[in-house]
Order: sequence, then C-alpha cells, then structure tokens
Amino acid sequence: PNKGKRVNKSAGQEKDEEVVSVKQRKMMLTKASADAPLCFDSPREFFQSLISPMSVDEFFQHHWEKKPLVLHRSDAALADYYRSLFQLSDLQQLCSRGLQFGTDLNICRCIDGKKKVLNKDGRVKFSQLKKDFDQKKATMQFHQPQRFKDELWRIQERLECFFGSLVGSNVYITPEDSQGLPPHYDDVEVFILQLEGQKHWRLYKPTVHLAREYSLEPEEHIGTPTHDIILQAGDLLYFPRGTIHQANTPSGVDHSTHLTLSTYQNTSWGDFMLDVFPSFLFDSMKSDHRLRCGLPQNLLTCPSFGPDINKQVCVFLRHLADRLEQEHKELRSTDMKRDFISNRLPPFLLDQADLEPAGKLPALDDTVCIKFKEHLLLTVEPSQDDTDKATELAVFVLHSLRNKRETHMMGLSDDEQGSQFQGLRFPLTHVAALKQLLRLERVAVRDLQLMQDADKLGLTLGLWTEGLLHVC
Repeated sequence: PNKGKRVNKSAGQEKDEEVVSVKQRKMMLTKASADAPLCFDSPREFFQSLISPMSVDEFFQHHWEKKPLVLHRSDAALADYYRSLFQLSDLQQLCSRGLQFGTDLNICRCIDGKKKVLNKDGRVKFSQLKKDFDQKKATMQFHQPQRFKDELWRIQERLECFFGSLVGSNVYITPEDSQGLPPHYDDVEVFILQLEGQKHWRLYKPTVHLAREYSLEPEEHIGTPTHDIILQAGDLLYFPRGTIHQANTPSGVDHSTHLTLSTYQNTSWGDFMLDVFPSFLFDSMKSDHRLRCGLPQNLLTCPSFGPDINKQVCVFLRHLADRLEQEHKELRSTDMKRDFISNRLPPFLLDQADLEPAGKLPALDDTVCIKFKEHLLLTVEPSQDDTDKATELAVFVLHSLRNKRETHMMGLSDDEQGSQFQGLRFPLTHVAALKQLLRLERVAVRDLQLMQDADKLGLTLGLWTEGLLHVC
C-alpha cells in the first residue's frame, strides 16, 4: 500500500502514516546507489564489479570450479557499502518481525570439532539471542536475508540473471575468539563478502571434487590449509563446491559479520542429462522400433544383470548419441527450467502496476518487444491436456514476475509458497515466433514467423495480456 492509517489512541484521532511506496523505494535506492561501487546496469557488468579488479573472463578461466580466489581490498567506499548490506544491529530490528528458530535463524558453535546447535523453540527474542552471543560465544546464522533487505534482493536478482541459476544467501555473525561451524564442504559455489570486523579463513584441498552434497570432514583427515587468510570489510573470497573450509573470529575483534552467496546447486552436466534424457529417449522410441522391442523373459527378476545386458544398453546409447549428433535433435529441459523459474527472485522492486497490460492492443501494423526478458523462458513439453489423442507437445512461456520474494530459497513446497507456475501455453507451431521475439529487440507483428495473421495477433495479445509485451 502507498499509504496506511494508524489510530492514535492517546489523541483519540486517526493520523495518516506514510508508507514508503515501491516507487519511492526505487528512488531512494537509486539515489543511495548512485555512488555505490557495484554496477547494476546489466548482470555481466554487476558480476564484473563484484569481482573487480579481476575480469569476468579471467575468473572463469582460472578460478570457477578450479581454485579459490581471494580479493583483499583497501577501498573505503566498498567497505562502507558492504557494511550497509547487513549488520548486527539489523538483526535486532528483524527479530520484531516474528523470526522463528530453525526456519529463519540458527545459533550454533563449534566445540571440539563438532557443531553444537543452541536453538530455542519458537519465536526468536533478540535479548536471548544477544545473551547467547555474548556469554556462549554462539554464531548467529540468519537464513536468506534478501527476503528482508532490499539491496541484497537487488544483488541476488542480478546474480540469478547472470548465472541462470538460483542464488541463496546466509549471514553469519560470530563473536570474538569463536567459531560457528566445524570443517566441512558444500555442494554450492560460494562467494564470501566480509561485511563487519574480521574473519580468519582456512581452506583445504577437496576430498570430493565438485561435491554434490554437504559433508563434515574431521580435522585430522584434511591436512594443512591451502589458504590461511584474514578477511576484512570489503574483501571477497570465492571457492568451488567441495572446498573444505572453516572460519573463526580472531581474538581482539569484537565480532565478525559475513555474507555467503551460494549458487549452482544441482546445476551440473549430470543434472542436465537427467533432465533432458528421458524426453529424448521417449521421442526416440517413437521412431526406432528396436527401442520398443521387449526385454528378455524374467530379466527384472534376475538378481543381477550380466554383461550381455550391459553390451545391449551400450549399443542403444551409441545409437542414440549418433542420432542426436547427426539429426541435430533439440534437447528439451523441463524440470530444471521449471524449478529455476518458479523459485527464483522476482525482478527487483517490481510494482504490481508493472504487471498490468499497458498501452494499446497490439495490431498487425505495430512493432512490439518482450518485457522482462531476463525473467522469462520457454519450455517444450507435453500439453498436459486430458485427451484420448496421442501425447501432443506445446510451448510454454514461463516467467517469475509474480514469484514471492518472502519465500525465496526457503525450501517450501508449492502449496506452502502459495504460488503456481506462472505463464502461458501456445501450440507448438508458435515456438519459432516466440524465439524470434526473445532473440530480437523489436519485431513487427506482421513479420512474426507464423502462417496466419490471426495466430500472430493471438500470440501477441496473449503476451500483452500477461504483461509480457510492449507495443513500441
């Protein structure tokens, strides 16, 4: 709401209380970020400014999935900006919003190489939180702060656009001479932004290269550190998934606050093949009768499959690989695309008014362009209609415009989030025209790659009604 009212009981009168509108927040953040050291003009420019002075190409050539990167900076403006992202004092204000232990926040400490969780039940009270912080030297682990902090929403939305993958975050606040977590490795690419104080980090050679799961590693098994560093406000640390690490706040430092940005969970070639191979195999079975031949009798009841079965599967796999290469079949990703688009952040500070159809209806003589391209994708998949006909394919235009920032990366089910897949369905014949709209800056409606003018108008009207099309 742009304005709310609160009853002034002492005066017995109502007084207007201004509530900051989305437009006002945009203006305030634009003004505050005018001199910010990060550039938000495009996803690539943002990432470049995040890892400056290293170039994007150099980062992906030498560090991404290969080895850690440490960037020590002596930039006062950058340190001030990092401190503004989240501070210990922010947590006190957020506790008044009904944070819950376990869901929103954990308190823990590493004791004798083991993680001890000190959570209470129910709602978080800052007074108790601060007591455990001071007296028990407990680390506060705050989950997904982008749900509450606009500038973190802005940062992570840009990163999700850049990587094409979900980006989560945690804030860790650790008191002096204490450690929150034992040595472990993660299944995500990790970027550490040091916000307040200092943090002592030790990194070790992975025991599982590019790990697919989180795991603790006993200190006696991990050897000597490959990196032993202290981060200060404004510094950045990156390390690939599988990198064993531990961190503590040194003596003489009141407390440390750092932000962990994580991405590329389950975003490997293996995950992609698990996603696209079933549909490719299903399509291949339609045209290759050998794949439709029955299994040997009682194969499924055998305690194990012998070398003849392995050999036959290898024959099929080689044939499928040849078919994919020679016929240039287009692979169809469905689950990975839908998971990303339905769980990612919505566009930064998107106003409800931005989602409404605006301007004139598209006509054949108009030129149009797609809005929110970075938050839109196509899938080709079964139409999902109840029909007696053979399975038919359709093209879906999916978007994240109505996703809920408040539930981002919280691991909730669709029912708990209260959201469904947002988008439109069109006949498969419309896929070329949709790709045309996504590829080009502007397209004349009359030039869309569809045979009938009625289809061109129907396609553009559907996109315009959904708030995805602008008539230039």
